Amino acid sequence: MPRPAHLALPDLTGRRAVVTGASDGIGLGIASRLAAAGAEVVIPVRNRAKGEAAVARIRRDHPGATVSTRELDLSSLSSVAALGEELRAEGRPIHLLVNNAGVMTPPERRTTADGFELQLGTNHLGHAALVAHLLPLLSAGRARVTAQVSVAARSGRMNWDDLGWERSYDAMAAYRQSKIALGLFALELDRRSQAGGWGISSNLSHPGVAPTSLLSARPELGRPRDTAAVRLIRRLSRAGVLIGTADTAALPALFAATSPQARGGRLYGPDGPGQLGGRPAEQRLFRPLRDSQQAERVWRVSEELAGISFAASAGA
Repeated sequence: MPRPAHLALPDLTGRRAVVTGASDGIGLGIASRLAAAGAEVVIPVRNRAKGEAAVARIRRDHPGATVSTRELDLSSLSSVAALGEELRAEGRPIHLLVNNAGVMTPPERRTTADGFELQLGTNHLGHAALVAHLLPLLSAGRARVTAQVSVAARSGRMNWDDLGWERSYDAMAAYRQSKIALGLFALELDRRSQAGGWGISSNLSHPGVAPTSLLSARPELGRPRDTAAVRLIRRLSRAGVLIGTADTAALPALFAATSPQARGGRLYGPDGPGQLGGRPAEQRLFRPLRDSQQAERVWRVSEELAGISFAASAGA
C-alpha cells in the first residue's frame, strides 16, 4: 500500500500563501496542508468552478481555514499582470509562493494567448511574470518562493535555436525545456535576491511521479483520452509500487516552502528509488540546472519575452 503523507508543518498563522495550479491534484494537496497549518491561502485559478470546488473541499476538510480564489490564466500575460495588480492593490505581503501549475505534452504544438509555445509559456513564462508582478509583496513578506519542476528536468536542454519549437515540435522535449527554464529562473532569482537584498529565498521541488491530471484526458489540449502512461501510474500508485500518491507527491514542495531546514538555491524531492516516490529530502541539482550562465540567460530572455523588468519591480 502507498505510504501515508506524513510531514509536520510549522505554524503558519498570519502568513499569506499563493499556490498556482491548486484546483486539483498536487496543488490542491499543497494548498490544503498550508491552510491546515494556519496560512491564509490564495488559489489563483483559470476555471472558476474548479476553484470554488477546491475552496469548498479545503473548508470541509479544515473548518475555519482561510482560503480564497482569484482569476489567473498563466497562458495569458495580461491575466498574470491583472492578478499582480489585484494583489498589489490589496497591499498585503506574501510570505509563500508555490509555482506549481503546469501543462504537459499536448500531442500537437499549441500556443499561448501571446503566441509562445504552450508549455514554455505556461509552465515558465507565466510564472516568471507572476514573480515579477508580485515582487514588492514577496519582498515585503521576506517570502520563500518554491518552483515545482519535474524529474523530466534531469535530462534535456534549452533549445535556444528554436525556443518555441516552431521548426520541429517534440512534446516531451518541449516539456523538459519548460521545466528546466523554470528551474534555472528560480535559481537565478535566489542569486539575484541575495545580491540585491530583495529578501526573497527561492528554491526548487519536484513531486516524483504520481497520478495527477497532467497526463489525463485533456480535450482542450488535443488529448481526448487518458494516456497509457497515466493508466500505468495509477495502477502502480494504488499498489504502492515505486511511485507516490497525489498526497505524498505534495510533500517535497511543502517541505521546500515551509521547513526551517529548507534553503534557497536547493532542490527537494522524494527520497525513494529513482526519486519517483518517498519522503522529501534535499537532492543534488539535476545536471541541466547546474549552469549559472544558462540561468542568467534564461532570466534575460524571460524578461524580454514576457515584457517584464525585475529592476523596476524591485524598486516598486
